[in-house]
Amino acid sequence: MRQDSSPANGQIIPASIDAMAQGRLQDRRPVGVVDIGSNSIRLVIYEGNVRALTQLFNEKVLSGLGNGLAQTNRLDPAAMDSALGALRRFRKLAEQAECENLYPLATAAAREAQNGPDFIRAAEEAIGQPIRILSGGDEARYAAEGVLAGFHAANGVAGDLGGGSLELVDIHDGISEGGMTMPLGGLRLRDLSDGDLARAQAIADSHLSASTLTTQAAGRTFYAVGGTWRNLAKLHMEQANYPLHVMHGYEIATDRLEPFLDAVIKSDPDKLPGIAAVSKSRRALLAYGAVTMCSVVKYLKPSKIVLSALGVREGYLHSLLPEEEKAKDPLIAAAGELAVLRSRCPAHAVELVEWSRRTFEALQIEETPEEERLREAACLLADIGWRAHPDYRGKQALSIIAHAAFPAVDHRGRAFLGLTNFYRHEGSFEQTHMPELERLVDERLLTRARSLASLFRMTYLLTASMPGVLDQLKWAQDPRGGFTLVVPGALGALVGERPDGRLQQFARVVEKTLRLEAR
Repeated sequence: MRQDSSPANGQIIPASIDAMAQGRLQDRRPVGVVDIGSNSIRLVIYEGNVRALTQLFNEKVLSGLGNGLAQTNRLDPAAMDSALGALRRFRKLAEQAECENLYPLATAAAREAQNGPDFIRAAEEAIGQPIRILSGGDEARYAAEGVLAGFHAANGVAGDLGGGSLELVDIHDGISEGGMTMPLGGLRLRDLSDGDLARAQAIADSHLSASTLTTQAAGRTFYAVGGTWRNLAKLHMEQANYPLHVMHGYEIATDRLEPFLDAVIKSDPDKLPGIAAVSKSRRALLAYGAVTMCSVVKYLKPSKIVLSALGVREGYLHSLLPEEEKAKDPLIAAAGELAVLRSRCPAHAVELVEWSRRTFEALQIEETPEEERLREAACLLADIGWRAHPDYRGKQALSIIAHAAFPAVDHRGRAFLGLTNFYRHEGSFEQTHMPELERLVDERLLTRARSLASLFRMTYLLTASMPGVLDQLKWAQDPRGGFTLVVPGALGALVGERPDGRLQQFARVVEKTLRLEAR
């Protein structure tokens, strides 16, 4: 690679214009989705279309195409001008990012307005290619695909609330069925009710009470998709003083939701506690999102609300994947990618998965299928913090993992993964960086985090973070009681005071008698 001196500071810097950043995966070609919605126009560019999506760029413009649509049946000229300007800009941004494919999608406002076809023609010229106009059924299906892409073994009803409509669809066993659309998007509901929230509630109640999903949804999870509901959840998170500010997977029990929704509906949004967390441009529709959620809780009777950061855009890309890619566990895929990007040796991380499995099996440490996948993810993430200063590796790794854009893991699992890595670096089970995070993890999973971290601490002293050693280690039943970790004679020099001390820490956590010997 050619290198030039910087005249500003004399440092030597890489000068190859086309060299891809080392912080990006080398086998990916960017893809983009343009979402032409009733309230916003958004461009999202992803690193590549794979099982676990990673955003490269994200921008939205609140054009408000659906403003007044219920009364006039037409898109407002000023809103169209705003949208077309955004589309021209997004086209250039997609070209700048070297998108392999760009998928423009239009939803309720564009498909329902009398002048929608005129707008779509102008929009296609602005974005430079044909626009796919999604039907209500399409929106429901792709919203469901987004939930399937973002959650492990999703089971419940997905509800995608946009500016113009609400789409509902049943999800189970990796499939979706029974999609329907209702005119309950925030802008549409405000227009239909003439800004009267009591009337808006009656309208929402009339649609949700007649839904054919009322029997299927009862007692199951409701996956909330869409910006208005995400901002409602952000407000709820602030008011609850919740310790993990990650929207995807945030859960709210429905039996505790009514007072919160009631306050949002009846209060001045600018005076709500915690409202600073919600952008001013989003506050006007919060009450209408709360109205619709009230009807969801009242008539669908879900057990809990779970927020999904993935929706129609991600669902559309997910629908394009081959079946073998869809079959992958997205959490494991994402953790493996981070291992490639940040660990000293990804091959060692993979070996750690099998080594920890053999250890748990030999020492008769039982694990559920969910605990098994969390252990595998923890192994892949175990060394991502190595570049930090030794005094801060645990804290940095904890923050990175707990707040990462991981799909298919709930907040309990996030806390487990972050704490496992923290304990692995710190060696102490007392942590003050994010102490409230421990309240998200039950005692069983907290013990497992400590067990796995202790195993990692001993393991890394035997391997120097490089592959080739772990496959040669074996656990043997010891006639003196307990178990012996047997290191082959050729590697006998690895046995010493330090790894034995780490082994004894692991022994105390798992409550076993353990020894380390070379044979």
